[in-house]
Amino acid sequence: QVQLVESGGGLVQAGGSLRLSCAASGSFFSINPMGWYRQTPGKQRDLVASISSVGSISYADSVNGRFTLSRDNTKNTVYLQMNSLKAEDTAVYYCYANVWKRDGTADSYWGQGTQVTVSS
Repeated sequence: QVQLVESGGGLVQAGGSLRLSCAASGSFFSINPMGWYRQTPGKQRDLVASISSVGSISYADSVNGRFTLSRDNTKNTVYLQMNSLKAEDTAVYYCYANVWKRDGTADSYWGQGTQVTVSS
């Protein structure tokens, strides 16, 4: 019913930048919140950044000041601008969306994940 399409992952040197995009498509009333998580082998999938429908943004301490999350509500898309990348940022990044339907119910959706590799 709902698909999250991720793009922008890749290989970059430490200190470089990448921008991730996640576009939601399908049938839904609204998305709140929406953002990005990341996961490395053997570790928990942790929040990177999320944004609410009114623009409130939460960042993980490890990325605060380096990453910027934005949202285009008209396109149902979030962007994660990642600057000053570190080797520790290497992970699979997953788009997350809490999708509300017109009947008042909500479901969580995950993208398939996009690999970000930062070489040191």
